[in-house]
Amino acid sequence: MATKPLHVDRRNFLAGLGGAALLGGLAGPSASFANVLLGSGASDIPLFASPLMDASGSYAVGIFDEAGQEYARVGLPDRGHGIAVSPDRQTLVTFARRPGTFALVLRPFENAEPQLITSEAGRHFYGHGTFSADGRLLYAVENDFGGNRGLLGVYDVSGRTARRVGEIETGGIGPHEVLLCPDSKSLVVANGGILTHPDQPREKLNLDTMQPSVAFIDCATGDLTIQHRLEASLHQLSLRHMTIDAKGRSWVGAQHEGAESDTPPLVAHFSQDQAITLCELPDNLTGQLANYIGSVTANSSGDVIATSAPRAGKVVFWNADNGQCIGSANIPDACGVAPIDRSSFMISDGLGGMSFLEAPDDTPLVLARSLGTSWDNHMTAL
Repeated sequence: MATKPLHVDRRNFLAGLGGAALLGGLAGPSASFANVLLGSGASDIPLFASPLMDASGSYAVGIFDEAGQEYARVGLPDRGHGIAVSPDRQTLVTFARRPGTFALVLRPFENAEPQLITSEAGRHFYGHGTFSADGRLLYAVENDFGGNRGLLGVYDVSGRTARRVGEIETGGIGPHEVLLCPDSKSLVVANGGILTHPDQPREKLNLDTMQPSVAFIDCATGDLTIQHRLEASLHQLSLRHMTIDAKGRSWVGAQHEGAESDTPPLVAHFSQDQAITLCELPDNLTGQLANYIGSVTANSSGDVIATSAPRAGKVVFWNADNGQCIGSANIPDACGVAPIDRSSFMISDGLGGMSFLEAPDDTPLVLARSLGTSWDNHMTAL
């Protein structure tokens, strides 16, 4: 279920980031910028984070507030993708985009250096991960590209140095996102079904034989307990990004790898005891989303689901209770979506814009636009 952004003390936050030492070219914000903010006297601000690319082509994580004002950038070795936030909201981990091999651990509310995690030999990250309920373990979706299988790499991040302590098979190929279920005992994984290899970084090697699925895994044993698959006619519907609604159901967005003329449903919901239920788009949106869903996010109360379609420049909203589409917004290249409160969302785009949307049928308000910045696919409420 989505969580309302944490309200934190600005002084402690910036002091922690400003104190972060250099690590392989990774840096905190400039001292002068931090000092201006520290002197402003404001506090209790909701914060968000997103990977980005700047005008020079360098990569970073940007941290900003609900007005789109950016407070800090922490450099990344390469392009970032998703961000996992610990249950106590004190630690965040940014994962490399496939087929990257790094994850960066930040503790912005402490005077602590970032930690760089490198994937095991023969593995690479898929861009997402999640924490265990106690925050001790980090589960990262990974590709065992020699064994052609999807894995969760398990890392102990309770100390100052993250340690890989095991791995769990996901029951499929190309696992893309993993979430902790509301019972805190199970993980849910979206297996996208696409076989890849880092020697052919962006090629998709098995489009004719894809088998996407969603799988539930027991945290304690690592056993795969339940797996749902799409019907055979939809085997090229790669299941990617997920969120969890107020009732504990999982929602997933898809990216279609078949013919461009096909118009399959792109959003679905499911649970441990409920098979995948596909949600129908209204006529005015059918065939208008470029067969590609980016981010999938619930509002803070979990009753509205936002799904971005960046290639079409749209964000589509769903009633979580009945699965009906309840509206859409037009924002060019919009992909990152995060909840602000019970109804509203922050939306980032690849053109440097940050927008505010009060309700699904509202007109987006552009809060800020950072020239030269390209916000990446996902935004996270801290």
